[in-house]
Amino acid sequence: MDLRKIKKLIDLLEESNLAELEIKEGEEVVRLSRVPKATMAAAVPVTPAHAPRESIATPAPAPIAAIAVPAPGALPPGHVVRAPMVGTFYTSASPGAASFVKVGQAVKAGDTIGIIEAMKMFNQIEADVAGNVVAILAENGQPVEFDEPLFVIG
Repeated sequence: MDLRKIKKLIDLLEESNLAELEIKEGEEVVRLSRVPKATMAAAVPVTPAHAPRESIATPAPAPIAAIAVPAPGALPPGHVVRAPMVGTFYTSASPGAASFVKVGQAVKAGDTIGIIEAMKMFNQIEADVAGNVVAILAENGQPVEFDEPLFVIG
C-alpha cells in the first residue's frame, strides 16, 4: 500500500470520531487505532539507566472511560437491531426531514429505519424483521459503536 494512502487514512482517522480503522487491499491490511493521549504518555514510563528499578514508581495508566451499554435484561422484549459499524447515527435523511420511524410504527423487513455515517459515507440501517418499533435506543447525531443496540422491534 502506498505511503500517501496511509497518510490520508491517518488524516481521516484524526478528523473523525472513529477509534479504529481497518482497510484491506488484496492481501495487504492496514489497521489504525486511536490511543488517548493521556493513556499513551502513561503507558511508556521513562526510567533513568543509573536508577535501580525498585525505587522508580511507574505511573498508573489513565483510566479509560467505560461506555455505558445497557444490560441485556434492561432492553425491552423484542428483536434488537444492532449497529453494523462504528459511526454517527441519524434518525432521518437530513436535519429538517422527518424521522424514518417512530416508536409504535409498523415496519417491514428491509425498511430503512436509520442511517450511520462512517468516513463521509451514509449507510442505511434496515429492519431485518417485520413488526412494530418498541424502542429507539440511540439518539440522533450520537456516535455509536459496533454492535451497539439501536432499535427494538416487537
